[in-house]
Amino acid sequence: MLTWVSRLLDHLSEFLAHRKGLLPILGILLVLVNFVFQIFPVGWLSSSNLFLHLGIVLAILGFMLAWAL
Repeated sequence: MLTWVSRLLDHLSEFLAHRKGLLPILGILLVLVNFVFQIFPVGWLSSSNLFLHLGIVLAILGFMLAWAL
């Protein structure tokens, strides 16, 4: 199990090392999706701001990973 996780992290870090802006761009897109959901309410997604929180966390994680890689 541990070797599988290790191999997964190796492949993921290799993939993200060549695409440093991918996670921040995905985070920004999630924030924009949340903005659209605020304009056109879609039930609990609008009231919970789920995509806003996911987008901010993903963008921050992406910036930290891009800086480290």
